Amino acid sequence: MSQTKPVYASFRSIGAYVPEKILSNADLEKMVDTTDEWIVKRTGITERHIAADDEYTSDMAAKACEKAIERSGLAKEDIDLVLCATVTPDYFNMPSTACIISDKIGIRDVQAFDISAACSGFVYLLTIAKAFIESGMKKNVLVVGAEKFSSVVDYTDRSTCILFGDGAGAAVISATSNKDEAFIDIHASADGSYADFLVTPAPGAIHPASQEVIDQGLNFVQMKGNETFKLAVKTLTKDVKEILAKNEINADDIPHFVPHQANYRIIKAVGDALKMREEQVVLTVGKYGNTSAASIPMALNDIWESGRLQTGDLMLLDTFGGGLTWASALLPFAGKANNK
Repeated sequence: MSQTKPVYASFRSIGAYVPEKILSNADLEKMVDTTDEWIVKRTGITERHIAADDEYTSDMAAKACEKAIERSGLAKEDIDLVLCATVTPDYFNMPSTACIISDKIGIRDVQAFDISAACSGFVYLLTIAKAFIESGMKKNVLVVGAEKFSSVVDYTDRSTCILFGDGAGAAVISATSNKDEAFIDIHASADGSYADFLVTPAPGAIHPASQEVIDQGLNFVQMKGNETFKLAVKTLTKDVKEILAKNEINADDIPHFVPHQANYRIIKAVGDALKMREEQVVLTVGKYGNTSAASIPMALNDIWESGRLQTGDLMLLDTFGGGLTWASALLPFAGKANNK
């Protein structure tokens, strides 16, 4: 009697899209009471990309997805699930942005849905893709984190407008029988008692759309910056230490530590706590800002396009976002390297 080989999830390809328009710190100096020196010192950000008025979350996501599919070597017909992580969907509740993306890239009659986990969204998607694939329900899952954060930022609020940018990052997660290509481990968790640390109050069931909502600016993102910073450093460090210890992997053996690109000071604090070398830490926050669910796949795309990410390289992903949510993942890159 023949035995069925176990099926694993593997990270097959990466793609990203960044809008053309750049919002620099010099531009922000003309908009709010801030300076380039202060922004760089506090966040490490020098510029961020901003989508055009007629460029939506689904448009950016579709372009990232096209790249990821092309680089995977698969046909669009091979994709059997489309997942999108976003907190800036094209529409408030329906249709899902994943459905719109599927239509824009020509994928029909395939299950598609969104999740909302803020900056942790992309790694949350990896947990879902893994479950679908290893249960045998799906074979090739297209995952995309995409945000038009400029649509929910108040550009008179200097505490938030300096942080966020727009963009999208996508990946194809495929079934494999090769254990060397398989996801090693993923941790994902949440604690809703800190929900008010990062919140967009309206529109929603608590604050339905109204003139009062607009007058009070409740449709813009609000953040408790100091509290979020402290909890992020503590949680990210703890989560990474736990996933490394559980899998008996030393931090020194990780070629690519890819943290959520929220703030250079957070990344530096976590990297130092883990005794990571500078060359291990992937850093893109300076040129993109915080792109929420798109942050990690955009960073992965950067190291792939530069030729830094090689087939078989171990990646450690680590993220923290509104909810509050957090997640970490250990997985090899199973796709083809971009050897220029």
